[in-house]
This record gives sequence, C-alpha cells and structure tokens, in this order.
Amino acid sequence: MSDSTEGNGKREQLVVERVPKALLVGGRWRPASDGREYEVEDPSTARSLCAVPDAGAEDAKAAMDAAAAAQEGWAATAPRERGEILRRAFELIVERQEELALLMTLEMGKPVAESRSEVLYAAEFFRWFSEEAVRIEGDWRTAPDGNGRIWVMRRPVGPALLITPWNFPMAMGTRKIGPAVAAGCTMIVKPAHQTPLSMLALAEILGQSGLPDGVLNVLTTSRPAEISDPLTEDPRLRKLSFTGSTAVGRKLIELSARQVLRTSMELGGNAPLIVCRDADLEKAVEGAAIAKMRNIGEACTAANRIYVHSDLAEAFTGRLAEKLGSMVVGRGTEPGTQVGPLIDGAGLDKVDRLVQDAVSAGARAVTGGAPLSDRPGYFYPPTVLADVPTDAAMLREEIFGPVAPVVTFEDDDEAIRLANDTEFGLVGYVFTESLRRGIRYAEELETGMLGLNKGVVSTPAAPFGGVKQSGTGREGGAVGIDEYLEIKYVAVDV
Repeated sequence: MSDSTEGNGKREQLVVERVPKALLVGGRWRPASDGREYEVEDPSTARSLCAVPDAGAEDAKAAMDAAAAAQEGWAATAPRERGEILRRAFELIVERQEELALLMTLEMGKPVAESRSEVLYAAEFFRWFSEEAVRIEGDWRTAPDGNGRIWVMRRPVGPALLITPWNFPMAMGTRKIGPAVAAGCTMIVKPAHQTPLSMLALAEILGQSGLPDGVLNVLTTSRPAEISDPLTEDPRLRKLSFTGSTAVGRKLIELSARQVLRTSMELGGNAPLIVCRDADLEKAVEGAAIAKMRNIGEACTAANRIYVHSDLAEAFTGRLAEKLGSMVVGRGTEPGTQVGPLIDGAGLDKVDRLVQDAVSAGARAVTGGAPLSDRPGYFYPPTVLADVPTDAAMLREEIFGPVAPVVTFEDDDEAIRLANDTEFGLVGYVFTESLRRGIRYAEELETGMLGLNKGVVSTPAAPFGGVKQSGTGREGGAVGIDEYLEIKYVAVDV
C-alpha cells in the first residue's frame, strides 16, 4: 500500500469517526432503546463504514415527547433568532465543506466533486430560509361591510416528521429542516438507512449553531415502519414531509389520513427530455448529459426518457454516447472519477434489468449496457440506448442510474403526447431555439418544473415539486415556508 493510499484511508476513517453514531433525542445523543445497531455500507467497496443505532418504536415515542415539549417555546422564539441560527449553520457547513463532502461520498458513492457541490447547495437552503424567517406575512383589513376587521395571521403547523432520501443526503435534509426552523416547528428527522451519516453531521452543526434541545431530533433506523407507524398515529404530530418513491409515498399518505396531517410529498419522476428539430445540437447534448448524469443518474430529476426529433436522432445519439462513454468510472474518492457506484445491489440489479428488457425488445446499446464486474461495489457504466421501443419498461419506471434511452418523434404533437403519457409529472426538459415552441411546451407539458434549454432546474430560490403522482406541495422558493405554516383568521369587532 502506498503512503498516499494509506493516508487517504486514515483521513476517511477520521471523517467517519468524527460523526456521532447515536440517536439525537431532546438534545442528548444516545443509543437505541433496545441496543440494536445496523451497518452503514460504502457502495464503492460493499464494505461496512461503521454501525449506527437502529431505532424502534420506543425511540420514536421519546423523540415525539421531546419535539412536543419543545414546540411552544420554539414557536415563541423571535423570527430573527431562528434566522440567525440558520445563518450560523450555513456558515459552518461552508467552512466544513471538504470533510462533509468526503463523508457523503463514502456513504453514498457520488464523486467528491459532486459531493462538494451538494454540500454548498445544501447550505444555500439554510441561507435562503434564514432570510425567509423574518418575512412571514399576515393581513389586516376593514371588512367589506365596514363592520369590524379581518385579521389573518400565520402560525407554525407544529411538530413535523421529515423523511429524507439517500440520493441527496444533506440537501434534502436542509430543504426540509430550513423552512421548519424558520417557521417555528420542531422536528423528528428520519434519514434513509443507507446514508445516515450526513444527517448526523448536520444535526451536530445545528446544535453548535444554537438550535435549542428538542427542536431537532434524529432517528436512524433500518426498520422504518416501526418509526412511521407510531409517529403518524400520535395526535401531537401535525406535519409529514417525505421525499422518496411514489409507492412509499402512497402508504404514508394513507397513514397521514388517520390524524389528517399536513403533508408534503416529493415523489417519483419520469422526466422527459425533448430535443426539437430546431435545437442547438451541442447545447442539447451538453444539457442531456447533465440532466442524465447528475448524481450518477440517481435523481428524481434525472432525464429518464429522451425524445429526439428524427432529423437529429443519429447525430445526437452518437455525440451523447461519445460524451457519456468517455466518462471515468471509479470510486468517488479517487481523483478524476466522474461516475461513482450505484447505492446498493438492489439498485444495480434494477438498472441492469431495465437495460436487458429494452435490448431484448430491440433497443441497441451504443455504449455501455452491462454491469462492471471487474471491481467490488455496485458499478454500472454510462449507457446510451438507441431504437428504444415505446413499450420498454424503462420508459415507465424510474431508471435511477446512468442509462439514457433515446426515442425518436416526428412533430411537436407527438413529442408532447409521449412526454405526458405517464403517471408522473415532476420535471421536463426541452431544447429548442424557438421562443414560440418553448412557450407551447412550457404550457402543455404536465410537469411541476421545466428546464428550457437547461439541464438543471434545482435552486433554493425556486419552488421544487411536481404534479400527478410526483407529489404534492412545494419545497424551496418563497412558497417553501408555507408548507410549515397554518393560516388563522380572526374576526375583530371594532
């Protein structure tokens, strides 16, 4: 082993060791009530990084007790102070960017360069909502008949359960925690079992930034039903925010109905990317590569179906295959790596199943097309498929991997029909040099977001969310804090 390799290994170990391996309940770091733990895996090696507590029902009750006890005092805290806590946390995250990025790469697999970007993206949600905390608006007006006044105020919803995914383990946390803190809500956060370390590090930073005990409680677990079931049945819980699959989201919505909880659901996607006949080809290829390969393709915003006008299909497919095929696959901590491993064996098997299904139905692999078996971990190469039939399973399911299926179309009507032929509606992408055509697509595509000549739409300053079975509610932007506020109307007799 070289000195460099040994040094990197020690640095990785130190970064993991620094993170608390405990549940955070009422301001105290502690083990699970029954002492259970589970292993956190490095997807690039399939080896264990560490063990964390495996919380159960008793831990959920304790976290709910802590959140409920802290709610009244936290709601009464001055908005400026809530904002300053977020601002201090923003600064600490930026200061610790390198170690947080390495930690994220170790537990999730994405290249360190992408992890650095996510850390800064995550921090921006805290900066954004630190400014929104002091801008919670109300209304005061004379009643139309002149008899009295109409007073409208906004108050915190109350204790919230926040369930975050593994693909953006820090940013999806700050996107939920930021508005909850700004609005005056206490929280119980359950991170994905594959990637708990980024959330534990984030919780520690918030404590160091002055967040009072009990406002944020973190439960790591490999048995989520033992957490979600008792919490959603507890009348003290008033809000549920979930990012993840539509299948799990449906179950959580059913559970939420028992207590008529406020819900925010950011669910699955099946994003179409449309390259019109008049598109700038280079811009379209670059945008498609970004929209497809961000986060190794493991993103709900990833381009899942690429529709290209038949006049451009051959040139576009060739250039995209050349670009993706030249990307360096490797462990995310290795210099020069552009494509890391998938999250786990199940993710790898799903991607390969969808590719083989398409190929057996007539699709052609221009580049990639099979798992990389020459190394440990869960690696799949960037893959471009041409001649994908419209009934291929990958055009119905989220691929969640580095696979770009290309389908041709003849006119705008056909492209819009194909793009809308899905139960999902999170985001879409359109490449065209025509303003008129761009406006038509923006109005007729059934999505909550659209990238017009852009391969990335996400920003803390804009509302993020979808339509149809891609979810309800919006995160980020000026409306993001609304999900954590109730409207109260007071009729005033004067």
